[in-house]
Amino acid sequence: MPETPQPDPKRWTALIFIAIAQLMVVLDATIVNIALPSAQADLGISDGNKQWVITAYTLAFGGLLLFGGRVSDLWGRRNTFIVGLLGFAVASAIGGAAVNTPMLLGARALQGAFGALLAPAALSLLAVTFTDAKERAKAFGIYGAIAGAGAAVGLILGGVLTQALNWRWALFVNILFAAVAVIGAITVIREPAQGHNRNRLDIPGVILVSAGLVALVYGFTRADSDGWTSGITLGLFVASVLLLAAFVYVESRVAAPLLPLRVVTDRNRGGVYLSLGLAIIGMFGLFLFLTYYLQLVLGYSAIKSGFAFLPMIGGMIVGSTQIGTRLMLRVRPRLLMAPGFLVASVGMLILAQIKVDSSYASVLLPGLILMGLGMGTAFMPAMSLATHGVRPEDAGVASAMVNTSQQVGGSIGTALLNTLATSASATWVSAHLAAKGDLTHELFVDRSLVHGYSVAIYWATAILVLSSVLAFVLVNAGVQSGPERVDGDQPADDFAVPVIAH
Repeated sequence: MPETPQPDPKRWTALIFIAIAQLMVVLDATIVNIALPSAQADLGISDGNKQWVITAYTLAFGGLLLFGGRVSDLWGRRNTFIVGLLGFAVASAIGGAAVNTPMLLGARALQGAFGALLAPAALSLLAVTFTDAKERAKAFGIYGAIAGAGAAVGLILGGVLTQALNWRWALFVNILFAAVAVIGAITVIREPAQGHNRNRLDIPGVILVSAGLVALVYGFTRADSDGWTSGITLGLFVASVLLLAAFVYVESRVAAPLLPLRVVTDRNRGGVYLSLGLAIIGMFGLFLFLTYYLQLVLGYSAIKSGFAFLPMIGGMIVGSTQIGTRLMLRVRPRLLMAPGFLVASVGMLILAQIKVDSSYASVLLPGLILMGLGMGTAFMPAMSLATHGVRPEDAGVASAMVNTSQQVGGSIGTALLNTLATSASATWVSAHLAAKGDLTHELFVDRSLVHGYSVAIYWATAILVLSSVLAFVLVNAGVQSGPERVDGDQPADDFAVPVIAH
């Protein structure tokens, strides 16, 4: 019987640098949102091109994630991690120094491409570094808290940097994050030599899935601006379906697929990807509407709006590191994920009660705390289970699927919920215009906006409830402590987190 490998003595220090890299990638999705108005004014970006500062990043990131995951299996996760960090830093430096619109948009696309290398490498490094069930629970608790709270941290940091310095520092700050993480990766992070995928890269699979995901993400972006029935929106969705269907067909036929179908057809991983993606739809919608509500209706500054999300960050940290981590070794994952998403939906339901004159303490504070507690509790076992039982040579692409479900979920959430909010506001205006009476124009507009936000948040609540139901029904893994099992072993009802570093 082979000797069990000894754990890396520097694994907890390595976790710090993996977490820093993950934080950089996650917060970059929102930190630029706060800085965008200043960047638009400074560089003379047109209203038509404004969305591309965000879209250029999300298209490259979402479209290349599975490619990045497989590259980490081929090159080695540590090597890919370092290359991703260096590339992200260079792209951030170019963006921060941008002198015109094309330079900024190109830099954002480059950030997304290197982020697609970095994100799956970080998660798969975590999976191969922490193989003991108890330690894995703690490590994924920290990682889950960062993954969940990073977007809110970006809102705070973006507001602080934009107001205290200027918008360019929302990009330059990534250089500091990357430099620290690279030093840590070189000096501390190690990965086992075993488990690399030496097969030739599946080029047709790369082209099909990248094009399919880009079409899907861009389709939702265009739906937000052009409408769901416009020709280009429908064309992009049809193209996405055809390309992804072709991808599945190719992957079922080639000897060394980019995404082995066993990774997503596993009931538990498939359940995680689906329920997590749906939950992200609701969560990103919440960030969008509460940011608008706080600044446009309540008159909060960028910094004050960012700090208003702090209770949710605190709730996520507590839910992930205290509730999820402590219970993960005692209860089945679905008994954390399903209740977690349900508690988050209760918080969302409270937030749907916002009015033009709502007080922060009575509505926003309890809603944000419950959102954070619920999402933090659910994120931790979801992140762990996503790489649970996966073959060593598939760890990178399985990790990439987590990020893909989040990225696609975020794109869908932003477009879908924004469309619902806009439509609800327009309907409210039509119904109440005749009865406007003595209301000032400003108050009338605020009420229409808040009605739209509230309707969209109700929809987000329903999506979170659905996520809870799917997690409970689809995820049937046992308590994550016990005999190991990896893909290809005989299934067991209760199985452990596998030691995938053999």
